Amino acid sequence: MTDNQSIRLQFKLDRSYIAIYHEDREVGFCTPEFADLIVEALNENEQLDEENETINKALQMACRELLKRSGGKPNQVKQLMRKYLQKAKPFKYGSRAIAYLLWDRQKQLDVSNHEFIRFCDSYKLSPQELLDIYKGKEVTDSQLRAVSRIVGKSFNELVYTRDGFSNNQMNKLAGILGTSSQELAELFE
Repeated sequence: MTDNQSIRLQFKLDRSYIAIYHEDREVGFCTPEFADLIVEALNENEQLDEENETINKALQMACRELLKRSGGKPNQVKQLMRKYLQKAKPFKYGSRAIAYLLWDRQKQLDVSNHEFIRFCDSYKLSPQELLDIYKGKEVTDSQLRAVSRIVGKSFNELVYTRDGFSNNQMNKLAGILGTSSQELAELFE
């Protein structure tokens, strides 16, 4: 196929096209419908950037004020911000990740704490077990089966969420990196 043939396949002569510019350079062409979608996406992205900048400034102000009240040093603001941002990220693995799934399920159901405790108890996850999971204690397989029914995920998905890498995967990765699987596991905690 020649270059002219590929161009004819991509462009329909009966359609109109709009040039797309990025940083004052022409980067391509698209139909007016796609141009509208691109503009909408870029506007949403710009709005998200502005909101993120505002939230970042608010966090910085709050950390500065907290350090001022607690007698901390002003040069610790970025360190404190990183600490809070890290805490705000949902856990991907471990008991805390299971707790997050349960918390998220409660939000989806839009029920009170008391109602959610009863809901979980009806799926054979006792109030004490639920509390232990929220405290970050180890989640057993039997608890995981109940959580599976509560959050609507398969048991195997939750095992992976709880355990992260399987032992076999961890051993292989440790071998590749030339370290022990125990040292590697500590990195992921």
